[in-house]
Amino acid sequence: MQPRPGAASANSRGAQPDTQAGAVVVALGANLPGPYGPPEATLDAALTRLAALGLDITARSRWWRTAPVPVSDQPWFVNGVVAVNTALDPQAVLALLHQVEREFGRVRSARNEPRVVDLDLVCHGRMVISTDTMTVPHPRLTERAFVLLPLQDILPGWRHPVTGTPLSALIAALPADQTADPITPPGWSPSRSLAERECSD
Repeated sequence: MQPRPGAASANSRGAQPDTQAGAVVVALGANLPGPYGPPEATLDAALTRLAALGLDITARSRWWRTAPVPVSDQPWFVNGVVAVNTALDPQAVLALLHQVEREFGRVRSARNEPRVVDLDLVCHGRMVISTDTMTVPHPRLTERAFVLLPLQDILPGWRHPVTGTPLSALIAALPADQTADPITPPGWSPSRSLAERECSD
């Protein structure tokens, strides 16, 4: 795939960010028990591990209980997103996410399979990358209630880095058959001010 016109590109020498590159947004999900217990406990442990590896988590959504996409007889997922400050480039962030997935016992095979943990890079500031190995922002984020609704928890003013479409409009355009219910942890607060300034301005 070729970089979109007017967008920052990526090649073998690395990504070229625009001037707003800063915070990243990471999506988390699970629908199978793992070494740390049920999905909610797994995602809490994944956040702890990401922080231990040096990612500065500046905002956290509620967990959301969501139906599988596409619809299937799998167990429902628990999903959420976090905003993160890091000096790592997108390739390094993605490698770190895959490292944590492996540590938690995930083995990647078929697409849309049940999983112990799933960590995805949603956006890296306003950077836009399209290569054979990665696409940023995530190419399917606009189709996923389990990403957009948690994102609204922490970055309600976010706009898509490519199209400029407001998050509220993306949510309004979601398919009606996607089911998601928030799970509010005790004492939850989005703490979104820093993340919103860096990722949606």
